[in-house]
Amino acid sequence: MSWGTELWDQFDSLEKHTQWGIDVLEKYIKFVKDRAEIELSYAKQLRNLSKKYQPKKNSKEEEEYRYSSTRAFLATLNEMNDYAGQREVISENMTSLIIGELTRYVQELKQERKSHFHDGRKAQQHVETCWKQLEATKRRFERDCKEADRAQQYFEKMDADINVTKADVEKARQQAQLRHQLAEDSKAEYSSTLQKFNSEQHDHYYTHIPNIFQKIQEMEERRIVRIGESMKTFAEIDRQVIPIIGKCLDEITKAAESVDHKNDSQMVIEAFKSGFEPPGDVDFEDFTQPMKRTVSETSLSNSRADGKYEPKFGGKSKGKLWPFIKKNKLSLKLGAGPEDFSNLPPEQRRKKLQQKVDELNKDIQKEIDQRDALTKMKDVFIKNPQMGDAASVDHRLSELEQNIEKLRLEVQKFEGWLAEVEGRLPARSEQARRQSRLYEAQNTSAENSCAQDRESPDGSYTEEQSQEAEMKLSATDFDDEFDDEEPLPTIGTCKALYPFEGQNEGTVSVAEGEMLYVIEEDKGDGWTRIRRNEDEEGYVPTSYIEVYLDKNAKGAMTYI
Repeated sequence: MSWGTELWDQFDSLEKHTQWGIDVLEKYIKFVKDRAEIELSYAKQLRNLSKKYQPKKNSKEEEEYRYSSTRAFLATLNEMNDYAGQREVISENMTSLIIGELTRYVQELKQERKSHFHDGRKAQQHVETCWKQLEATKRRFERDCKEADRAQQYFEKMDADINVTKADVEKARQQAQLRHQLAEDSKAEYSSTLQKFNSEQHDHYYTHIPNIFQKIQEMEERRIVRIGESMKTFAEIDRQVIPIIGKCLDEITKAAESVDHKNDSQMVIEAFKSGFEPPGDVDFEDFTQPMKRTVSETSLSNSRADGKYEPKFGGKSKGKLWPFIKKNKLSLKLGAGPEDFSNLPPEQRRKKLQQKVDELNKDIQKEIDQRDALTKMKDVFIKNPQMGDAASVDHRLSELEQNIEKLRLEVQKFEGWLAEVEGRLPARSEQARRQSRLYEAQNTSAENSCAQDRESPDGSYTEEQSQEAEMKLSATDFDDEFDDEEPLPTIGTCKALYPFEGQNEGTVSVAEGEMLYVIEEDKGDGWTRIRRNEDEEGYVPTSYIEVYLDKNAKGAMTYI
């Protein structure tokens, strides 16, 4: 099966067919290019979709992703991002392995096709030239034969005429012989040209054209094979990413299977549990009796008649939920809540305090790591002075030590509040108060002024005059319970080494050299509780006094 022998006379048809083949190849290239663009656009849309539903950093949405269902959704978004990456891989591979290769091949194919058909046309032109030469010699031979016949007839006519001179007859005879000789020469030339044409024509149709058509056939077959290989590559590019896409889908399935409804339900409890007990029954108030009205323990507001609300701290707490809600709404209106998170329910407050303690401990560790690194650097500078000045890091080391000390005081303060919430210490214990005072003493006077203006005795914020009076009244009653307790016994005496101006609540001012009574020793927070007389007592810095404890007192020791 050869185009050269079977299609020897279909030069124009082959030319059209091969052009059609190139058009098909270019059409396939355009198809793959459109597919690559679709894959790229699909990948871009998938990435945008994944990014659109990703939780925003430092937002409420980020906190919601602690549930297993939302974590599974987040894993789905991440896997969709990886899935989009595989679509991009498909687009890139199709562009490089198919579009680029076929585009170069089409250019080569066009040049090869042009060369083959140029050779074919050249061969055809040669045959046509030989044919024209044959026709020219044939017509000349024919013309010469006719001229020879006419010259012969003229000679015979002249020879038969008795009136024609012998010279004219001889001349006619010579002319006839000349024409016969020309006819013989034309015959020989025609015969030679005919043989040459037949040879050229045979070579053309049995050698040149078959060779050219064979090359064209091979070119067309290579094109067909190439487009088939490209289609196979097209499928392989998709097949190569199927395992990775399968892994993405497996991860999505795994994330879906990790959804735990029981755990999510428990996390809802942990997230919103207030720690309060439900309010108790409302007492019946009999207004038919001619007696002074009594305020119910579960009343939502204090009675304006006697101006005092007496909460009971023993047994089940009643009516505690409602005042908290009012305080919480009030804090939200004013902006940021109290530093000790007292505006939150007990359970939420505990979590916030624990989170704050963990953050401070991380900050302390960072500062310690920096200090250790600078210390090592200083040791290197001491051993090798040419590497640097050891004194140049002293200032930074001093700053780090101060930062570490401040952070540790912060940790102590928040741990005190945390211990209060967890029940390790009495509610708003004296130690926590002392730690709070120590922190407040390190703040600026402007911050103290702002805090004192906005903070009520129980740590809550006020909004209106009536609400402030109501909250202060509750706090006063709360403190009255502790005021009813017996005063703390004296456990020693102390002498003021330096003057101290007690500007914060709970502190007292002392003069240098003044002798005072000690009623509670330093618990490790840097404050000692002293008493000047029965009506005046408070806290002073332990470093400002010299303490002389009674040896018989429990845990007595001397601070100098």
